[in-house]
Parts: sequence; C-alpha cells; structure tokens
Amino acid sequence: MSFETYEEIIQFAIAREKEAAEFYTECAEKESFAGAKKSLEGMAKEERNHQHILENLDENREALKDYRYEWIPDIKRSNYMTEMTYEKGMSYVDILRLAMKREEKALALYNELLRKAEKDAHKDVFKMLCQEEAKHKLFLETMYDDYMAEQGD
Repeated sequence: MSFETYEEIIQFAIAREKEAAEFYTECAEKESFAGAKKSLEGMAKEERNHQHILENLDENREALKDYRYEWIPDIKRSNYMTEMTYEKGMSYVDILRLAMKREEKALALYNELLRKAEKDAHKDVFKMLCQEEAKHKLFLETMYDDYMAEQGD
C-alpha cells in the first residue's frame, strides 16, 4: 500500500474504521441474542469513535501528542482461529471469534502501515491506531476466555 500524502493515509484509515463500524452495526441489527447484540453495538461505537478521531485530527493535533501509549499484551487467541463470515443467529462464541479475527486483521494492517510510514506524523497516527486495535483484540480475547471458562473449557 502506497500513499502520497498524509491526507490519503487519514482518508484510508477513516474508510477502514467506517467499514468496521458499519459491519458491527449491521451484525448487531441482525442479532437476536441480547448479549451478542450489546457487544456488537459496543464495537461499532468504538470504531465510530476512531473514525471521529481521525476525521477531526487536524483540529485536535494536540490530542494525538497527548495520547498515552502503553503496552497492550497479545494473548493471540485469534491467531489460532479460522476465518468466518457473519450469519444471522450465530452463537455468541462464534461472534466473538469473528470479531477477534477482524481486530487481528486491523491490527496487522495498521502495524504494516506503521512500518512503511516515513514521516513521524504518519507514524504517530498508525501507532495510535495500532494501540486502539490491540485494545479491542485483547478485550474480545478476554471476553472469549471468560466465556469459555464459564463453559468449563
């Protein structure tokens, strides 16, 4: 992936976050299980928040400078799961698996863009997005572990 300008990078990231929010919203609308619906709506809200951050980045450059980076552990649950597509009525655990894989891919994409970025401003944006996606991945993998533990696994 090659970008000519900072704006292209931001527009690309906005499109990715918007697509993720739409995906989670669509899944939530189709879902009848209240717990899964709530989790999907929460993920959509997070992705819309990322979109909003990116859309207003120029007005809030100081916010990015003040962003607190921290190490987010990767427990790698999704790394051992196969690809899935959403189907209405999917089990809660399958929805978690699907969401984990999506966040794994988003994290990998932003890490790749971070590695390829040449300007510090570009690196800062991708570093922030990497951390946010890593938080989502950890959140989902922890939910998955907790759910599986409740099931006796």
